[in-house]
Amino acid sequence: MEHVIEMLNIRKEFPGIVANDDITLQVKKGEIHALLGENGAGKSTLMNVLFGLYQPEQGEIRVNEQVVQITSPNVANDLGIGMVHQHFMLVDPFTVTENIILGKEPSKYGKVNVKEASEEVRKLSERYHLSVDPDAKIADISVGMQQRVEILKTLYRGAEILIFDEPTAVLTPQEIKELITIMKALIKEGKSIILITHKLKEIMEVCDRVTVIRKGKGIGTVNVKETNPDELASLMVGRDVVFKTDKSAANPQEVVLEVKNLEVKDSRGVSAVHNLDLSVRAGEIIGIAGVDGNGQSELIEALTGLKKVTNGTISLNGKQVQNMKPRKITEAGVGHIPEDRHKHGLVLDFSIGENIVLQTYYQEPFSTGGILHSKKIFDKARTIIKEYDVRTPDEYTPARALSGGNQQKAIIGREVDRNPDLLIAAQPTRGLDVGAIEFIHRRLIEQRDAGKAVLLISFELDEIMNVSDRIAVIYEGEIVAIVDPKETTEQELGLLMAGSKRPEAGEKEHV
Repeated sequence: MEHVIEMLNIRKEFPGIVANDDITLQVKKGEIHALLGENGAGKSTLMNVLFGLYQPEQGEIRVNEQVVQITSPNVANDLGIGMVHQHFMLVDPFTVTENIILGKEPSKYGKVNVKEASEEVRKLSERYHLSVDPDAKIADISVGMQQRVEILKTLYRGAEILIFDEPTAVLTPQEIKELITIMKALIKEGKSIILITHKLKEIMEVCDRVTVIRKGKGIGTVNVKETNPDELASLMVGRDVVFKTDKSAANPQEVVLEVKNLEVKDSRGVSAVHNLDLSVRAGEIIGIAGVDGNGQSELIEALTGLKKVTNGTISLNGKQVQNMKPRKITEAGVGHIPEDRHKHGLVLDFSIGENIVLQTYYQEPFSTGGILHSKKIFDKARTIIKEYDVRTPDEYTPARALSGGNQQKAIIGREVDRNPDLLIAAQPTRGLDVGAIEFIHRRLIEQRDAGKAVLLISFELDEIMNVSDRIAVIYEGEIVAIVDPKETTEQELGLLMAGSKRPEAGEKEHV
């Protein structure tokens, strides 16, 4: 059998936009087929059509050479198609097992046998080396663990064709290797995989063929063995892309941020950050490397005033700011690119212009005596939109109508324009394509070169290695090592992030 999946001349429209314009995708049995494209190119839309979440306006889908109508995810499951979504489809208060069996519950006399299901989940997780606790609640496990649950959910349903949507975004190098091993094992069992990813290195390592989409149109399909990352990147964005961030050596000056013996508790009252020491100087970028769930979010929230500090001090330019209100910390000279741009970075129903002055709307020239000056607000927005290449119809467009990359550029423009002494960049390129990543890295280095202190928190080791001047490894809420990116490897960092080579008590390193 030549193709297990054929999507022929697919067109999918949304009001005012053609997301998929006459795209053809053909996947062979037993291959790992990459789907590559910029943010907003239409990759996830195409896969949502295949998974039955969207219905196409035109085109034909064939599964195992039979024409099919995939009207819902249940139909897709019945046809042997499973999808691991980028934004997980899990119920937080349910356990791992309850999420995996949801809709396919094993029952006897109308009663769900959770114990039997839990045992089956345990066996599945062991078989595919996806260790998860079947009885843990989703709300209590890390993002990386939640992704494993999504993968197990498709395997539990007996999927023969698996769609992975950006599956490695939250994994350590070791976990990525394990996932690649799992993918190869699935292929050996006769399954086929479609992999949506921005990571060209992964495509080169694991995929057989790659289909490139640009601005909703199919650019073509190439054999991975006959291409290279540079060619794939230019096919994807329509121009040459520079991968290696070009930067001079850092010239660190005075300490801007000094954190001593910090303790922060999570939402359940458990100590998520403890005994943490960290300092960032003007003119340097400190990268924080760690597996998701090791206290990064709580650290950022403490530094920006979003979470209370239970012990220790945070000093900015020599002045203690712990437990001050977020606005006071902002005014003291902190810029914050939040890890969740929708939750903490934007008001999605406000215009992009209004979002650009969210931190400054109450100050002159944007308001006087509590009265907003619209002309001044939208003049400022136009300037930032132009300077940061925010692709939007105009400054009055709602923020939710922009792609992720353009939303991120607007946030960075807003934060950098305020000229903060300390810029906290949390997951600044999560889910963005190589063109947007290149742009954002350049802006972070510009801030460093302008004598600002930059704190970069990222799960992307390439990004941490490429952009940071020093790397602080966080493990279980504590900085356990400081390394020079020029003198370490991804492998060593991955081991430190997983808790290996941890210094003994009394040997703790300080930044």
